[in-house]
Amino acid sequence: MATVHDIAAYILEKEGPMTAMKLQKLLYYCQAWALVWEDKPLFRARIEAWANGPVIPSVYARHRGQFEVSTWEGNLLSLTAGERETVDAVLGYYGKYSSLILSQLTHNERPWLEARRGLAPGERGKEEITHAAMAEYYGSLVS
Repeated sequence: MATVHDIAAYILEKEGPMTAMKLQKLLYYCQAWALVWEDKPLFRARIEAWANGPVIPSVYARHRGQFEVSTWEGNLLSLTAGERETVDAVLGYYGKYSSLILSQLTHNERPWLEARRGLAPGERGKEEITHAAMAEYYGSLVS
């Protein structure tokens, strides 16, 4: 299994420089759709429901303080053909959107909303967006 850092490196290799927020949202959607299409996670890293949408803390720790990221330390060769296919499909659909649009999308979707339940807009939160919540919601979109 690839790590979230391998996936991040692959995304940046394919798409070029982007905002740190956009990278976070693309990683989230890659995980969500892998759970639907492959019935298994793409990576093991935790995803939390932060005020600005889903965030992977281990990725945030690397890009903290950067608005834009252009390279990422990860092993592109660790992705299987199936993992690349999943990421490519997600990039084909979501890659054209700005970080703001992607953030707005996640703010209107049940996994993030449920994980944020009880928190005021803008309030800090670290609740996990579970694999089950993502698989159930995104799976319902294709049923």
